[in-house]
Amino acid sequence: MIRVSADSTCDLSPELIERFNIAITPLSITVDEQVFRDGVDIKSKDVFRFVEEGKTCVTGAVNVYEYQEHFQSLTANGDQVIHICLGSGFSSCYNHALLAAQDFSGVEIADSKNLSTGSGHLVYEAALMAQDGAGLEEIKARLDELRAKIDASFVIDTLDYLARGGRCSGVTAQGAKILRLKPCIEVRDGAMIVGRKYRGVIEKALRMYVQDRLRDLSCLDPSRMFITSAGCSPELVAMVRSIVEERGRFEEIIITEAGCTIANHCGPQTLGVLFKRL
Repeated sequence: MIRVSADSTCDLSPELIERFNIAITPLSITVDEQVFRDGVDIKSKDVFRFVEEGKTCVTGAVNVYEYQEHFQSLTANGDQVIHICLGSGFSSCYNHALLAAQDFSGVEIADSKNLSTGSGHLVYEAALMAQDGAGLEEIKARLDELRAKIDASFVIDTLDYLARGGRCSGVTAQGAKILRLKPCIEVRDGAMIVGRKYRGVIEKALRMYVQDRLRDLSCLDPSRMFITSAGCSPELVAMVRSIVEERGRFEEIIITEAGCTIANHCGPQTLGVLFKRL
């Protein structure tokens, strides 16, 4: 049997994780000097609360020892493992997992070159293939092919969190606030870049963003769409879903909540639509 495993940053819903029996390796979140496990004893809403209280939150990779224990547990009964990592350009998780996997003959590591449900698409695909009886090498090859087709992006409401993490300057963040800019952060070639900058309130920005992402439907894979958010109201998520549904293209629309990594770097009222291209 092949077990599908993934870093907590894949941001899949608890229902999907349970449905496919996906094994999750949680990243760590250090709040001042206290260490939490992403998705286990800390959620994105807790990160926002800690930041509001003036505390320092730092995300940390899964270390080699934690991966070794994880793989040992999964392979103890003779199962093979395909593990999908947070993109190697964002974290040392991938390198740590590779090192840990050297001790196990039946463990393959896939670099998602992505984050959040950009990685989640690959995890979902691996789970479907494993369920259908595909072999370990076949699954790994499919994921390596598919990852270039993932379209992952988010619109963020404020640059304050990126500035706090050193990913942009405080001056830039303040300027964006004054101009009411809502930047779109895109994943390209395993790295984050700034795409279009929307102006106005977050509701208006998200309407324009979704319309932009779904403008050319002919090149989109209709099988699945993730709407993933952090710190957004149910009404805001429902609005985005209604726009996606109006396009009438996707067979499955999955709503998920972003974990602590996205929350800590992007802040509240962050939302993305993530899908595959043909």
